[in-house]
Formats: sequence, C-alpha cells, structure tokens
Amino acid sequence: MVFRFRTLSAALLTFLISQSAALQASSSQPAQAPIPVKVVVVAMFELGNDTGDRPGELQYWVERDHLDHVYEVPAAYHSVRMNDRGEMAILTGAGTAHAAATLMAVGQDPRFDFSHAYWIIAGISGGNPKRVSLGSAVWANWVVDGDLAYEIDEREIPKNWPTGYVPLRKTIPFERPAEPTPNQVFELNHGLEKWAYRLTKDIPLADDEKLRAIRGNYDGKAAQLPPIVTEGDEISSSTFWHGKLLDKWADEWITYFTNGQGHFATTAMEDTGTLLSIDGLAAAGKADGNRVLVLRTISNFDQQPRGLDAATSLARQRLGSYSAYMPSLEAAYTVGHTVVNELLTHWSRYSSAIPSAQ
Repeated sequence: MVFRFRTLSAALLTFLISQSAALQASSSQPAQAPIPVKVVVVAMFELGNDTGDRPGELQYWVERDHLDHVYEVPAAYHSVRMNDRGEMAILTGAGTAHAAATLMAVGQDPRFDFSHAYWIIAGISGGNPKRVSLGSAVWANWVVDGDLAYEIDEREIPKNWPTGYVPLRKTIPFERPAEPTPNQVFELNHGLEKWAYRLTKDIPLADDEKLRAIRGNYDGKAAQLPPIVTEGDEISSSTFWHGKLLDKWADEWITYFTNGQGHFATTAMEDTGTLLSIDGLAAAGKADGNRVLVLRTISNFDQQPRGLDAATSLARQRLGSYSAYMPSLEAAYTVGHTVVNELLTHWSRYSSAIPSAQ
C-alpha cells in the first residue's frame, strides 16, 4: 500500500509540474490584440438562416459583403459576422430589450475593438404617409422613445384629451415644458447624418406597379411619391402600434420632445435600446457615440388605407408580407452599403476624422 501511494504521489507531482510549465509558457506569450472593427451594421431580425433562404434584415449584408467569419457571443441574441475589411454585422432580435442586451454583450466582448467604429442601424420600418412613401430610405437625426409614458385607455380619457399617453412627471398630454427622462430622446450627429444623406440622396430605388397601386389608397402628401432617399425622424417603441390616431400621437410626441426640431417619419421597435447601449459603451471608452447613423426603410405605412378600418389593416401587417417588404430590404442594403463602402474604402481618412456636411 505504501509503494502504491508513493507511485501515485510521484505521478501527481509530475502532472503538477507539467501543468505549471504549460501555464508559464502560455503566460509568456503576448496577448492577442483585439480585432479592430471599422463599421458595424445593426440588423434587427432574420426570418430563417443567415443565408440562402427568404431574407430578413441581415441576409443581404452577409451574402453580398461576404461576412464569412462567425464569432459566437453567448450573451447576445445571435452570433456576429465579419469580413476581412473590418465590417461587422450584428443581429439584435426584436424589441428594445433584445437590442440593448445584444449590443452591450457584443460591445464589451474583449475580442473586438470598437473605439473607432461607425455604427449603422439599417432596418425596415413603418412610415408616416404624410412624409414618406413605400420603399423609401430615411436617415434620422432624432430617435424618440415611445414606451416611456403614462397611459390611460382611449375609452377612459377625458373628452378634451387628444390621446391617452401622458409624458412621465406630467398630468396631461403634451404638458409644457417638455422634460424627457434620461435617454428618452436621442439626438444623433447631424453633420454625419447630413453627410450620409448627401452621399446617397440620388440613389435610385425600385418602384413597380404593385407599389403604385398600394400608394394610391393613401391620402398623405408624400404617399403618392415614388421611393426616394430622404430625411426624417423616428419613434421607437416595442409596441407595434397601427392606425391614424396613433400616427397623430406619434407626430405630436416627436414634435413635443424635440421642441419642434424633429419631424416624424418612421416607426421602429429597437433603436432606443441600441442607442442606449452605444451611449453606455461610449461612457466606458469602448465606442464613439458621434459615429452613429440610423437608416430605416419603409416596408409599410403605419396606418390603414382609405376605406379600411385600423383593426382590419393591422391584421394584414405580418412580418415578411408587408406591402413593400422586399423593396425595403433592398433599399436598406443599397443605401446603407454605399455609406459602408465609402467608409471602408477611405478608412485612412475616416478612422480619425468623422465626415460632416455642415
């Protein structure tokens, strides 16, 4: 028994010595430098696989920009993908909570360096027919949270109230002065936005008989226009709302919280979560909050057409079958990629100097 014990002890000692040597060898090796990320494309949903089937917001970027390097991020909604040019695509998942959690998980991953990265949110959205048409691409200066509020059911609001939504800390709708809570209103870098708009404003976007027929059922002054690249602001809320009355609320909500500087054009579900996380990463020295762009393309109008009630119209709004679903995906890639390619092609210029049209 004594001999066996001594044999095991010797074996254990040999094992410990070999492990110590291995640890010393690994510690003597230089730590691998993080991968410098130049541009991050933020997509929100995918219908199936990243490639090869009916596309969501991510697929065109993966296939056309050859984002073949896949990095698993367990705390995020989805793995991230990159190419050799320094372009990364992130898929957040739907809603502000998914977006915030995913962006923070990826942004703090030590494998990546986002200190000089540009962030381009590129996704589809609902559109205000008074300001945008189906298939159009819209660059935003303002993103306003539509969830943070008090709410009374429309059937119980006072007769003189225009809406059941009341700003936090207020007692009536749109009570002055407007006092947004922290991170309820995001004002983006206007010079960068204007630069991106001027770079892309003349890009032709697809139009067809189907889109023209759908547009003919709406009365908004912009609804009848063919798809264009334009500017307009976004309300972001995890509630998928629909109808003319809520469109009116959204228009006033953005006007109220931006002191008349914002102009409601698009409605989306994730962007305040994404922008909040980028702000947090910037505060931690991991990102630059001045290098953020929001591009939303119009897959559907945010209200019912002429002759249809809101409930029936909402029942027809299903992901993947919006009236301008495929044109809006194409527009998001075509317009967004123009900016991405410009940044990557001339990275020696843009890595240190943020472009501005002001």
